[in-house]
Formats: sequence, structure tokens, C-alpha cells
Amino acid sequence: MAEKQSDKTPHILLFPYPSQGHMNPIIEFGKRLISKGVKVTLITTIYISNTVISHNNDTTSLEIQAISDGFDEHGYAGASSSDDYLKKFKEVGSKSLGDLIKKLRSEGSSINAIVYDSFITWALDVAIEFGINGGTFFTQACAVNNIYYHVYKGLIPVPSVSSVSVPGLPNFEYWETPSFVHNYGPYYYPSWTEIVFNQFTNIDQARWVFTNTFYKLEEEVIEWMKKMWPMKVVGPTLPSMYLDKLLEDDNDYGINLFKANHNEYLNWLNEKPKGSVVYVAFGSNAKLGREQMEEVACGLNDSDVNYLWVVRGEEKGKLPKEFVELKTEKGLIVSWCKQLDVLAHESVGCFVTHCGFNSTLEAISLGVPVVGMPQWTDQSTNGKCIEDIWGVGVRVKADEKGMVTRANIVSCIKEIMDGERGVVAQKNARKWMELAKEAVSEGGSSDKDMDGFICDLKQ
Repeated sequence: MAEKQSDKTPHILLFPYPSQGHMNPIIEFGKRLISKGVKVTLITTIYISNTVISHNNDTTSLEIQAISDGFDEHGYAGASSSDDYLKKFKEVGSKSLGDLIKKLRSEGSSINAIVYDSFITWALDVAIEFGINGGTFFTQACAVNNIYYHVYKGLIPVPSVSSVSVPGLPNFEYWETPSFVHNYGPYYYPSWTEIVFNQFTNIDQARWVFTNTFYKLEEEVIEWMKKMWPMKVVGPTLPSMYLDKLLEDDNDYGINLFKANHNEYLNWLNEKPKGSVVYVAFGSNAKLGREQMEEVACGLNDSDVNYLWVVRGEEKGKLPKEFVELKTEKGLIVSWCKQLDVLAHESVGCFVTHCGFNSTLEAISLGVPVVGMPQWTDQSTNGKCIEDIWGVGVRVKADEKGMVTRANIVSCIKEIMDGERGVVAQKNARKWMELAKEAVSEGGSSDKDMDGFICDLKQ
């Protein structure tokens, strides 16, 4: 039987949605809490625990508990559809979470709170059933969740075909809203649409509402949201060694779903002049069409810049044969990399990104200007913020067929690497980088909100 913890040591369960982009921010949140004397248990699925966490060394400070999502052998890939996965995850996961709470209590472990991913609203129902306070954790920007909330309340029609106005933000053209709001296109999945809109179904029963951003970055939206919910703004939840450097062993995320040859690209970067490399990566889920991949490839080639391009294994078949065979010192294609190491490298002068919020926060926190090429979900809204609100980059514009042409890519890269807008973007990126570090440092806005949470736990 486990030794009963001290009453003075709060114990919380962290329950992220089981994908890399959702797990890493909550894991980093957990590391911060541990450094402040909180006992943290990370809940993940049996599949993720067996196949991913067992091969990663950077979650060792967190106790791991695995529960079933109904797909223990193959995870999400074992489901017939996203509808199938999400339905069974709720059904099996609710029971498994309840069983875990009973098990921990039988071992003498008290549980002060469950902090759960906002995609898993049913976790709060389980917490309430066991008399435990719950806190929802948003991994997307407050701007995005503000729009989702207004859709949930019926104040924005879906699909939206006109401009959108919500408190704390400038007007958004309909195509600048998240894809679930305006675009029932190639990435449309009814179950995911339901998930993002229904993050607010039981939010008023949550004791805390956490968000992975920082106050200065989204001040007006945060102030509006604080009037409605007990907000704790705790980001950016990046490894400490890239920000305040207070946690010496925190130099990587806990989860990397893909393996990479780090020496290959780091050695290549080391040989390039300062600020000369365009880093290109579209995240772990985006799937560009074959024609779009060709346009990106030709755009990079025509830009006549050094480029490091991450192309996942399953996407490489879409690259033009002549581009793959082209041997040049200017370009390197890799299947994956440690993105923070790349963005922190002095040779990188620009980041061509899909504008996922984790990638956006990483670019801002490391002071790297951006060329945004949004694909789906929250990315179009993040792209709007990148260009028009935060001023750290430009967006490529798609044509009437939804295609981003090579000429547009060349134009945007040159604008950031050599143009006046690049100078402004670089200046703004450095400003936000300093503000991000300030937020998480001792006495910063995010640090204070985290301390406030810990005080709540001890009451």
C-alpha cells in the first residue's frame, strides 16, 4: 500500500486529451506544479502509456496512471471513426477514471483536484460524482475559445458566412474564424465540431478555468472571460529551459510521437549563417494535398533561401520526384525534429507554420517571425492574430480554389526575411518573447495565477 501523503502536500490529477498537442502543455503545467511542492499524477490511456510514455524520459517527475479508452491495443487508430473513438472514450473512460479514483483512495492517497482537458468535459462529471473539485484546461487561444463560446450560445450562426464580432477582439472575416465555424471542407468532422463547441456544457461547475496563454498576449479577451469564469492564465507552458530557466532538468516536452535524427538537422543548422534559415513545419496532423505540397516545394526552391522542412513519413510520397532528387546545400527535409531546438537556433530567421497554437506560442516565446499557412480547426484564427493583432508575421493567402501558390509563398518568405514587414515582425517577436518569459518567471502573471491555484488547493 502506498504511503499516505502529508495533508500539507496537495495532490492533483492531470488528465489531458491523449494526443501530443494536448498532452505536452498539461505535462509542462504539471512540472511547474511539482517544482512548487504539489504532488501530480498524470492520467493517460493504456495505449499512450505503453507505446509513447515508456519511450520518453521527460515525464519521469510525474507519476503516471493509465486508464482504458476502449482501444488499448491501437489507440485512436483502432477506432472505425472519430465518432467511434470519442463515444467509446467517454463511455469506457468515465468508468476507468472512476475506478482509478477508487484505487488511489484505497491506497491512502487524497485527491484535491482533477484538472482535465477542455475536450474531456465528462471528466468533470466524474470528479463531481466523487466530491472532487475540477478545473478545465484550454490548450487553444482565448481568442479561439471566445468564438467557440459564442457559437455554443447561439450568437454566431454556423456555418458563418459573414464577419464575426465578439468582445475583446477586432472584427474577423468569416474565413478568419476557426474552420469548424466557417468551412465544412476537407477537414470537417461532425464529432470534432461537437467537441469544440461543447467545451462549455458544464464549465460553470468547474472550480477553475485554466488557459495556456499569457496575460499580455490576450489581455482584452482574458479580461472579458474573467468576468464569467474563475480564470487561471498559466502559459506559455513550454519547458523551463527555453523561458525562465528555473527548472534545470526541464529541457524538453514529455511526449514526442515521432522519432528524429537530431544530430542530422542540428549539424546542418550549425553550418548556416545567423538568421538565414526558413524552418517549415505543419504539425503532427495536417495533411496537405499533392498539388499543395508541390507548390510549397517549388516556393521554397524559388525563394533561394536555406530551408529545413519537416515532412512526416506518410506525407513524403506527395513530394515531386524531381524535388526529392534535387541535391542542394540549401535545403534539408526531415521526418521530424525537436521544434524548440530548431526555433531556438540562431540560424533560423523565419518559421513557415500551420499556425497550431502550440507552434504559435513556441515561435512567439522564442522570438521567431512567422509566415502563417493555416490548414484547419483554430489555425485560421491564430493566423489572424499573428498578422493583425500580435504583428509577428504575415499570412499566405489561398486562391479561390483554396490553393496557396508558389508565388505567394515566395513573396511572403521574402517579405519576412528581407522586407520592412520582416523588420517589424522581428521587433514584435522579440517584445513578445520577453513578455512570455516575464509571465512565467517568479512573480510574473502566470506564476502568480499558478500560486493562487495552489493556495486554493490548500484551503
